[in-house]
Amino acid sequence: MKKYLLKVLSSVLCIALVFAVVCIGVSADSDRGYIVVTDTVAANTGADVSDAVQSIIDSNPNRTIYFPDGEYILSKPIYTPADPRLSVSLELSDFAVLKAGEGWTKGEAVVQLGGKNPANDTHTVGSNYSLEGGVIDGSGVANGISINGGRETAVRNVSIKHTVVGLYIMYGANSGSSDSDIYGVNIIGTGGTDSVGIVLEGFDNTVTNVRIGCVYTGVHVKSGGNVLRNVHPLYYSDYTDFENSCGFLIDEGNNWFDYCYSDQFAIGFRTTNYGSSTFNNCFCYWYSPNGGVQTGFRADKYFNSDITSLTLGFKDETYNTVLSVGEIGGTGTISNLSVDSDNVDEHSYLAYMEDMTIFTRIFGFFVLVFNWLLNAIV
Repeated sequence: MKKYLLKVLSSVLCIALVFAVVCIGVSADSDRGYIVVTDTVAANTGADVSDAVQSIIDSNPNRTIYFPDGEYILSKPIYTPADPRLSVSLELSDFAVLKAGEGWTKGEAVVQLGGKNPANDTHTVGSNYSLEGGVIDGSGVANGISINGGRETAVRNVSIKHTVVGLYIMYGANSGSSDSDIYGVNIIGTGGTDSVGIVLEGFDNTVTNVRIGCVYTGVHVKSGGNVLRNVHPLYYSDYTDFENSCGFLIDEGNNWFDYCYSDQFAIGFRTTNYGSSTFNNCFCYWYSPNGGVQTGFRADKYFNSDITSLTLGFKDETYNTVLSVGEIGGTGTISNLSVDSDNVDEHSYLAYMEDMTIFTRIFGFFVLVFNWLLNAIV
């Protein structure tokens, strides 16, 4: 009898244990810890869901808001708060698409992080908000993502498609500093002369592992204190005004570029002011002679930057320039230069080569002066 009772008790305990495990699993699955958009908003309907999505953001401070696979049409931008007491993080599945709908106002980004409730606060819990995953589709008229305010915003593993400006980091809340982190982003522009991959207006951002295509300007750096590492813009378009297309357009000094790659733009790297930046292990490549102009580095003013291990892969059928300098002088240096071409028509860069003989550098300086006088006469 005792053995029978023990068997019955053992069976009951096993059933209870299994039931408890199942209940715990169901409970954990139902209490996901984040907000799922499709619990209240349907995807793939073709209808505008911008107001409904904005309502979810506004009603759920300090929560992660998750978008499952599907297309979500937006007739206007969605805004996340910069105030850390109200901020949210947006997380998209790999095949969730936030798409600009008809009648979009050009110049507005589909998602505007820190676009409402401005704040400059990194101490309050909630200050580190982000957008991660999925696809932002500008439908050929909208910008993709903008970081309007706040600090330490992160954008990770996002595909940005068919946008005039892919990612725009505005003047930051901390005396201009944005402190944003951009990682693993892919951007496809519209191919027009107004199409830009990334604009950095705020200071002190880190941009890593980014691919950009079908734009006129790859990255426009308007601020200082930025680090760009493994950023690869590629030009392919109808070659309208090709001679002014640029992989990296830099308006401010004190920036660092590591393993950055300008691909098929007429100008690889261009500085427009007197500032100094550092370029390490960067690369320019041209696979087509279209446009007839290929310049590795252009300094509109003095050349003040430091370049180490720059590789240039020119096409021999074109006019190839290693360095174009707008004004005589500057403290810039070039070392460990590799040029894959026998057809280089401009030799003023020799004046800045650290690993050349003094006579070669003097020759380069005379070429620099001659070209400056020639341009002044013209």
